[in-house]
Amino acid sequence: MTTQIKNLQVIGRELAIAWSDGHETFLPLEDLRQACPCAVCCGEPDVLGRGDKPEVKHTPASFELSSYERVGGYGWQPKWADGHATGIYSVSYLRRLDPSAPV
Repeated sequence: MTTQIKNLQVIGRELAIAWSDGHETFLPLEDLRQACPCAVCCGEPDVLGRGDKPEVKHTPASFELSSYERVGGYGWQPKWADGHATGIYSVSYLRRLDPSAPV
């Protein structure tokens, strides 16, 4: 059975996640923004899998969360104060961002 998110909320400057296996994750918002998985932040490979990661410039507003929403049962999509809102963080990706989470 795949671990799922039981509860998710922003507490101060962190995203707090309670997992179905009892583990809790606290991810700093700045780390989440820098780990954005979208093509604007990570680049998009060509048909041969080649591609360079674009240079992304952040401002203080880049790390301020305006709002967020759950995306189906598979992800979380933040909307940042600088207008960036294209990243969808899958449940498995959020779990991998926590180095203390059991596999």
